[in-house]
Amino acid sequence: MVDIREVPEADIDRALELAYLVFHDRPERQVRERHHALLARCDRIGAYDGDALVGFMAAHDFRLSVPGADLPCPGLTFVCVAPTHRRRGVLTGMMARMMRRARHSGRPIAALWASEAAIYGRFGYGGATTGATVEIDSTRPLALRIDPDRRPLRLVDPADALDVIAPFHEATRAGRPGRPRRSPERWREEWLTEQDEEDEELSPPRIIVLGDPGEPIAGYVVYRTKPEGDAPATRTPGLVRVDELEADTPAVAAALWECLSSLDLTGKVRAWGRPVDDPLLHFAADRDQVRVTAQFPALWLRLVDVRAALTARSWAAPVELVLEVRDARLPDNAGRFRLKAGPHGAAYGPTDGPADLALDVRELAACYLGGTRVAELVAAGLVQERTPGTAAALDDALRTPVLPHTADEF
Repeated sequence: MVDIREVPEADIDRALELAYLVFHDRPERQVRERHHALLARCDRIGAYDGDALVGFMAAHDFRLSVPGADLPCPGLTFVCVAPTHRRRGVLTGMMARMMRRARHSGRPIAALWASEAAIYGRFGYGGATTGATVEIDSTRPLALRIDPDRRPLRLVDPADALDVIAPFHEATRAGRPGRPRRSPERWREEWLTEQDEEDEELSPPRIIVLGDPGEPIAGYVVYRTKPEGDAPATRTPGLVRVDELEADTPAVAAALWECLSSLDLTGKVRAWGRPVDDPLLHFAADRDQVRVTAQFPALWLRLVDVRAALTARSWAAPVELVLEVRDARLPDNAGRFRLKAGPHGAAYGPTDGPADLALDVRELAACYLGGTRVAELVAAGLVQERTPGTAAALDDALRTPVLPHTADEF
């Protein structure tokens, strides 16, 4: 019988070996050491068959921006089950323990990035943010419909970058739901590491900031470059890979994109994981030059405590309705509940009244940050609207000024 329990620090190396087996990975020593240090800071749950570790998951101790609030949120990572123990309830047992722990410790939501999207819906996770890959043809100057901010641009040494850009990121994080707070370790090990873990040909990180000397910065970009391919038959232009670009105005963003597109010996700018409402897509003058090449579910969210999650966030418009919520994993969330919410707060409690909307906790999670419209899920047959107009009313209340987004893959 498999035993679900805490994984001691002494078993971290065993957990990593299991993860590398499952994900078909063989990282070098430096990466292994970084993974070990990361897991030492995480909550760890394992499945043991006798003395053998046959399942593992870890959870970052995140705080996640949600509309009007910043909530504690375990961020699941390194989720894996040995190939010899699949379809034996191992993942179900570990997930149940994690959700119980989160609920009992006052963490009303949990999040993850899904390596296989088909897995996590059955545990109540819904795709809550969407990412886009944007490419710019930079063989010619970037055409813009707005004037870029002409304050100075300057390079920042990666060794000094944490003190310069981390405060800007933290100050602006609340403006867009779905963003986890970054620890100094996460900045150094995930964003500013010398060598990219997935592509050794990329340069170390380069950081450009915009703003007058002595004044707080108004934006920054973290990027890496790759030289032009040498083989004549497969020659490719030099690449600028944008890891993150943050700006406090469209004009600042325009200046940073213009700078990236003018780097010598490059012909393409590629930015993975941009928000689908990125202002670049509107102020670029030529959409043949700036193209969205991919769009994908990014952050998956789980409402561990539905009442606590709904009453913690802010609401854009008044709404009152009865939700019939299904939750096969956490029965305390299931039933009929009256939601009364508005700009001054929310109340949520059980009721015997007839349901206006019936939905699974997975769909409620997908809509929670404002990135998915309830009406779209009604049209897809995933939410049942029993009182006409209530889906639109809930959408109005859940609406946020900008779409939720995160590029923090974990």
